[in-house]
Amino acid sequence: MSKCPCGAAEKYENCCGLFINNEKHAPTAEALMRSRYTAYTKTAIDYLLATTHPAKQDTYDADSMRKWSQEAQWQGLEIIETAAGGENDDVGTVEFVARYAEAGEDREHHEIAEFKKLDGRWYFFNGEPPPRPTTFVRSEPKIGRNAPCPCGSGKKYKKCCGR
Repeated sequence: MSKCPCGAAEKYENCCGLFINNEKHAPTAEALMRSRYTAYTKTAIDYLLATTHPAKQDTYDADSMRKWSQEAQWQGLEIIETAAGGENDDVGTVEFVARYAEAGEDREHHEIAEFKKLDGRWYFFNGEPPPRPTTFVRSEPKIGRNAPCPCGSGKKYKKCCGR
């Protein structure tokens, strides 16, 4: 028995193995996310299909998922944030980073995953990369501390309007 790849302290058989082996259904969106990560580490492609929302299964490419699953050396899962997705919710999101190496190069898969409950069971619905931070763009050039003050006083900016 080994520790579960999802990062939980439990052994695989008592954690994600229960879901992947179809002994139980994941009770929360985060539990499903963790079990789907573990399914990639175990190349449990059928489980990935079974836990994809039926409305999205037509986008499922088993061959490419199997290839990625087998070629990657899975290094760990980090859950960044979970919103809703509890046992009494119908929708939820989980932001996560899955770390892996591929062709000897360390990589990260950072995603905000959307989960929906259908007939009392959680399904992966969609995943999007997190929004990129916006870059602040100045409309005028930056004034340095030792530059002449733009007010025309003749003083340095730091001794005049820059106080």
